[in-house]
Amino acid sequence: MAHHKSSKKRIRQDAKKRIRNRFYKKTTRTAIKKLREMTDAAEAESFLPKVVSMIDRLARKKTWHPNKAANLKGKLMKHVNQLKQA
Repeated sequence: MAHHKSSKKRIRQDAKKRIRNRFYKKTTRTAIKKLREMTDAAEAESFLPKVVSMIDRLARKKTWHPNKAANLKGKLMKHVNQLKQA
């Protein structure tokens, strides 16, 4: 148990951050899943920038590693490009 005032505050802040991070991560994962399930090229192409923006935001805030973000974006762009070609 924390005894110092600053330690107690840090625990409160960490709890808030954890909840916020869980929300943004889950929302992004759901959007990625939705994009991967799309079969319409035009719809996927219009949804892709929103998903990429969400991924970039998580990487910028160090919630996800930048390499993970880059890998996800590359795979999603590849998926959308394959839909366009088909």
